[in-house]
Amino acid sequence: MNIRPLPDAAFTRQALARDRRRLETAFFWGAISVALLWLVMIAEWAAGTRFSLLGLEPRTLPGLLGIFGAPLVHGSLEHIIANSIPTFVLISLGMYAVPLATARALPLVWVLSGILVWLFARDSLHIGASGVTHGLMSFLFVLGALRRDRVTIAVALIVFFLYGGMAYGFVPTEAGISFEYHGAGLVAGLVAAGLWRKLDPMPEVKRYEWEDEPEADDEWNDDPLEPPPPQNVPVLWDGPRRLTRGAVLQFPSRRRVEFVDEDDDGRIEPER
Repeated sequence: MNIRPLPDAAFTRQALARDRRRLETAFFWGAISVALLWLVMIAEWAAGTRFSLLGLEPRTLPGLLGIFGAPLVHGSLEHIIANSIPTFVLISLGMYAVPLATARALPLVWVLSGILVWLFARDSLHIGASGVTHGLMSFLFVLGALRRDRVTIAVALIVFFLYGGMAYGFVPTEAGISFEYHGAGLVAGLVAAGLWRKLDPMPEVKRYEWEDEPEADDEWNDDPLEPPPPQNVPVLWDGPRRLTRGAVLQFPSRRRVEFVDEDDDGRIEPER
């Protein structure tokens, strides 16, 4: 995987101060989102009633209101506490890493998951922000794989480590848990990641000095100790190159000796 490195300018004092302000802004939006959930719960306690009209009842006309209101309503104190922590963490991570994409992904996950539940879920009253948190989880995780910069990859690993079990949220486990809302949120998060993966600007890529130096073939010929450039090195699968033959040396032929008959004085002389 090609991970884009951070430039040296990202570690200056001004850059670190700007990054701190960005982190504080992300925590602010995460806290505001959780405060909105608790505000509805406190309003229910003060009124002495449940805002069941805001719940999502599939394929009914009043249930259309639940597309927008169901994530704000929770059935118990344990229910809202279980959704408050992931809501704060996921929104804060998203607003820190990819604020522009997260600002658009959150309403899309909210509405699209509600529409899918209204169309395909079982006949029951669906409430809670778990569908939104499942959508943010899949959104941040897939976004890190699509963008492949250091910040989004780090966020994707954090999300997978903390809330990777949400990927099985669409599996029916208990009767009182809306697995349809979980599955719809996962699908909506995937859609949001595909749509707005390029909305936030990519970080600057660090370049080294040697990357900007011109490459000349003559430089390789100046120093005999330097290896040749890669493009001039033959590869094994091309087979042996055609060799040029040099001069062929002609050697004298070996003198052949043959025996003949004896001469008059009885000596044997070879034929020359």
